Amino acid sequence: MTARRPTTVTGGSGFIGASVVDALVAAGHRVRVIDPRPPARDDVEWLPVDVLDLDAVTEALDGSGPVFHLAAMADVNDVIEQPARATEINVVGTVNVLEAARRAGAGRVILASTVWVYGATRGERVDETATFDPDTNRHLYVTTKIAAEMACRDYLTLYQRPFTILRYGIPYGPRMRDNTVLASFFRRALDGEPLRIDGDGRQLRNFVYVTDLARAHVLALRPEAENLIVNVDGPEPVSIRRLAELTRELVPSVSVAFGPVRPGDLPPRVVVSDRAREVLGWAPEVGIDEGVRLTFAWYVGARAAAAAGSHGAVGG
Repeated sequence: MTARRPTTVTGGSGFIGASVVDALVAAGHRVRVIDPRPPARDDVEWLPVDVLDLDAVTEALDGSGPVFHLAAMADVNDVIEQPARATEINVVGTVNVLEAARRAGAGRVILASTVWVYGATRGERVDETATFDPDTNRHLYVTTKIAAEMACRDYLTLYQRPFTILRYGIPYGPRMRDNTVLASFFRRALDGEPLRIDGDGRQLRNFVYVTDLARAHVLALRPEAENLIVNVDGPEPVSIRRLAELTRELVPSVSVAFGPVRPGDLPPRVVVSDRAREVLGWAPEVGIDEGVRLTFAWYVGARAAAAAGSHGAVGG
C-alpha cells in the first residue's frame, strides 16, 4: 500500500504556520515544513529552504500532496521599511511555490492571504466577490497579496493547477510576533509604558484566534474548497480601543496614548465570512475576551521563560 503523500507547509515555523502544523498533525496528516527556521515540533519533516530559491523549493515539494503557502512578509511595518524585499517574498515567493508545485506534481496550493486586500475595494460590506479598484489609497502589503492571489488564479487558467485562497482576519494568540498590536500592548503594559494607539483607536478589526484559524486550514482541504477564495475572519468587529481596554483589565495601572494615523491603514470594512460556514463548515469559536486572556497568559509565561534564558522566547 502506498503511503499517503505529506502535506507541506511553507513558513511552518512561524506564528500561524506552527499552529497550522499542529492542527494538521492532530488531524492525522504527515507534515513537511519548508522554512529556513526549525519547526516548533520534532515529529515533522523539516527542509530548511527559502521560497525564493525555485530549484530548492521544487526539490522540496517532490512527492508532496497539498501545499499550504504561508511564507511571507506579513508585518505591514516591515513592508514599509523593505518594500522591494516584501514584494520579492510575497509575489515572487508565491509564484515560485506555484511553479515548484507544478514541476513537482504536488497537490493543490492553499495560499494564506488577508482581509487587508479589501483595502483595494469600495463599500463597507465586502465578501469574496468584491472587485478590486486600482484607484484606492492602500498599503503596498495589500498590493503584494492581491498579486499573489492573482498568480494562483493564473496558474489555474494556464496550467490547470488547483488552488484555494484563505483571507485571514487579524490573527492573534500563542506564538504571535512581538510586533503585533496585542503583543505590543502586553509588552508596554508589563513594562509600565502607555499603550500606543495609531489614530483615534475606533478602527475596527475582526481578530481571529490562531487555533480557530489553524482549524480552517484543515477544513480547506475539502474538495468543495478547490478553486475558491474563503474569508476566515474573527467572530465580531473589535476596535483597537477595546483591545486596549481588555489589556487594562489585565494590567489596570497602564495608561493609553494616541498617535498619528498609520499611512495606508485598512479602512473600515465589514467582512462577510458566510462562505467559510457554508463550504468549510467553519466558524470561529474563541471570542475576543477569552482569546485575550488566553494570549496574555501565554505571553507572560513566554516572557518569563525568555528572561530566564529559556528557548521559549516571545515571537515567531
